[in-house]
Amino acid sequence: MTTATGTELRERAGPGARAPGRWRAVGRELGRVWRNPVMLFGLAVMLLLVLTAIFAPLLAPDDPKTIHLGQRLRPPSAEHLFGTDDFGRDILSRIIWGSRVSLQIGLIVVGIAGSVGFLLGAASGYFRGAFDGVVMRLIDVILAFPPLILAMAIASYLGPDLNNAMIAIAVVHIPKYTRLARSEALALRETLFVLAARANGASAARIILRHVVPNSFASILVVATLDFGLVILTAASLGFLGLGAQPPTPEWGLMVADGRKYLLDSPWVATFPGLTIVIVVIAANLFGDGLRDALDPRLRT
Repeated sequence: MTTATGTELRERAGPGARAPGRWRAVGRELGRVWRNPVMLFGLAVMLLLVLTAIFAPLLAPDDPKTIHLGQRLRPPSAEHLFGTDDFGRDILSRIIWGSRVSLQIGLIVVGIAGSVGFLLGAASGYFRGAFDGVVMRLIDVILAFPPLILAMAIASYLGPDLNNAMIAIAVVHIPKYTRLARSEALALRETLFVLAARANGASAARIILRHVVPNSFASILVVATLDFGLVILTAASLGFLGLGAQPPTPEWGLMVADGRKYLLDSPWVATFPGLTIVIVVIAANLFGDGLRDALDPRLRT
């Protein structure tokens, strides 16, 4: 069996030896969103979350941290649509401002976990060898623990704080991106255009950034979208346990924790923040599922 020379590889790959363009195909497939009502619902809720976070000062009827002891535990009414909590704070205002906290958590955690995990996985799959072995064993160690338990342990060690909670959540979400990026890199490293780029003298960093990253974008985008809702849910769980955002921050999980003492007499204190979490998480999952169906050629009908 003969081995193709660098010249032959370049001739087969064509001029420029570039990876097949995916961006135009991704844009075309995203047009399928408009034919998927379930995905549209998820997208609409996610856009509403973003707009609510941006325009929170204009939408909130009251300051979320202002205490009105004379209006403690007021039921929903025309003055307070979602009622008030045990400090007389308007629950609707706190939910609106809490959208900023949840959006911040989701974007930062997904950004950190996705970037670190993808770079580790892409490098691990491309270089293989000892580096791959070390990285994957570290990933196996992280995966050996239940995600929420590990996040609780890390947040407890770092101290109860919103920033520490985001670090803890990012750590437990890195493995999924690492394994996905590694599988993509393993599949791409032997393709013709990568071999041609290597024969042209392209560095490993250039190959990863110019070929592995663009050809893995669709998969990473789907995982990141699905992960967004799970990150918000995990952050709410840590807030509920007192390991995330601290009072008086208007964070949804913390609001549910504050209202659990009044579930029988004043159920609205915990119910409305809890329903908000449920709706946002379901919407993120629906949008992620629809995005996967749109971008996965095996699921096209």
